[in-house]
Amino acid sequence: MRRVIHALGICFLIVLIGGAFCIAWVVHYGFSTRTQPSALESAVAESMRALAVPSRYKSLKNPVTASPDVLREGIEHWADHCAICHANNGGGDTMYGKTLYPRPPDMRQKDTQEMSDGELYYTIQNGIMLSGMPAFGTPGDNDLDSWKLVAFIRHLPSLSQSEELEMGKMNPKSPEELEEEKEEENFLQGGPSDSHPSHPHQH
Repeated sequence: MRRVIHALGICFLIVLIGGAFCIAWVVHYGFSTRTQPSALESAVAESMRALAVPSRYKSLKNPVTASPDVLREGIEHWADHCAICHANNGGGDTMYGKTLYPRPPDMRQKDTQEMSDGELYYTIQNGIMLSGMPAFGTPGDNDLDSWKLVAFIRHLPSLSQSEELEMGKMNPKSPEELEEEKEEENFLQGGPSDSHPSHPHQH
């Protein structure tokens, strides 16, 4: 009995020292989402994400057939809502994606593609706590837009270059980007391209 108490005391002391070290580290260095998550953090996050999905969703099948029309709607929805973090091709190589903590997964790889339809749907619908992934869609199991996104996620590994280029035209644009595109179009059509308006912007 003394040995057990002694062993527990040592474990408690180790945890206490480790906790004090972590606190000292944070106080000295702070937190930054620019830091790449460690392998341990990634493993814990993936385990917690799997545990967060109710068991009944793990066996749900997509009620939507991946027809050309469905994939087209999924492409449009992804380009407008998801690509800002996940990129059009699902790789996550975007300004926001590269600095989120944890990083968005590469949706084309097996860790995502091996998730069940229901797990993907639940993640879209409910988001992931303590990450940059928000909840989308109408609550419940029958949000067709989210099921169409699941169909598109399955299509990501075989996304064609022409599809990706087309998605680039669907991505949200800032007023500056829209103005720049307008000037480029005018230039290509032989019209005037005035990059320096005569009237300054009023703020």
